[in-house]
Amino acid sequence: MDNDSKKDQMFEKMIEQRKEVKIVRRIVFIVALVLIIGGLIGGRAVYKYISEALQPVDPKSEEVIEVEIPIGSGLTSISEILEAKGLVKDAKIFKYYAKFNNESQFQAGSYGLTKAMTLDELIESLKTGKVYRTPLFTMTIPEGLTLDQIAAIVEKRTGIQKKEFLDYVNDEQTIVDLMGRYPHVLTDEILGEDVRYPLEGYLFPATYPFYEEKPTVQTVVTTMLNATSDNITPYFAFLESEGKSVHWLLTFASLLEREATAKTDRETIASVFYNRMDEGMPLQTDPTVLYALGVHKDRVLYADLEVQDPYNTYVHTGLPPGPIANAGRSSIEAVVDPSITDYFYFLADKEGNNHFAKNYDEHLKNRREFLSGE
Repeated sequence: MDNDSKKDQMFEKMIEQRKEVKIVRRIVFIVALVLIIGGLIGGRAVYKYISEALQPVDPKSEEVIEVEIPIGSGLTSISEILEAKGLVKDAKIFKYYAKFNNESQFQAGSYGLTKAMTLDELIESLKTGKVYRTPLFTMTIPEGLTLDQIAAIVEKRTGIQKKEFLDYVNDEQTIVDLMGRYPHVLTDEILGEDVRYPLEGYLFPATYPFYEEKPTVQTVVTTMLNATSDNITPYFAFLESEGKSVHWLLTFASLLEREATAKTDRETIASVFYNRMDEGMPLQTDPTVLYALGVHKDRVLYADLEVQDPYNTYVHTGLPPGPIANAGRSSIEAVVDPSITDYFYFLADKEGNNHFAKNYDEHLKNRREFLSGE
């Protein structure tokens, strides 16, 4: 093709784009005019039609409609596909709405869209290759919760009974199936003899959006495991270099999460645990005692420290058999990148401030100063 031909094509394309812009402006002008003249010559009916065409086809619909956008599709053909699938009320209005918002660069591919999506959500999905929808509800799982506590939140937010949730996450076949689906996250370590619950610590703390009114227990659990996988993947290189596992990382991080307060320095607490393990000292962290006892107590008694349980880090050295809670990103990062210190002890005062000590004498001094009031 010679240069003159290319120029002619470019010129024709520019003319076509100018025509499109003129049409968009004309529609805006007409809509504005309709608003001004009100009910004259059926203006209200036109305005009503356009207004409805700019709204979701069915705001309550949960049906996912498969849509295929072929490679090379233009805005006109995409608009017609959406109308044919019942996802927009009028292809031309969708087309000119997109044009008016300078949106025309859409990606080919397969999409699962719904009639409840707004025009903006449809446009954003087609631009990025991802489905953007407004969730029907969200569920927040805070950091530091056990499976039992998570089950209570799931029941409250989704209607799934707590017993059903716990039965599912502890079912042997369920665990086998999930291990097959998440082989890099759920390893044989979760089936250890002393591990109390296989998925304890593996349901990531986050705010989860749900797009169906009554999600199944399978949907809820896999949604949280997907988040765990996404948040753990960046640390695979670290784990491989250190010869450690995901189970080790989540177990360690869960201790930091349970020891944490709003003012806690997780990195420094992590250094204390590393130093203790290097010296073969027990971690002696109270949250593991409470987990071993299976109860919540504001104060751990000396008698509690002697409970014979694999999770009790006063009795056993090293990390417990598995996580004692779900850990957030900051606790995981503290395990990966701890402070470098000579501390072997720490305690939190009544205001939640931590005080660290290099030896037992310093620790006793901190206890007298910050806990006994002496």
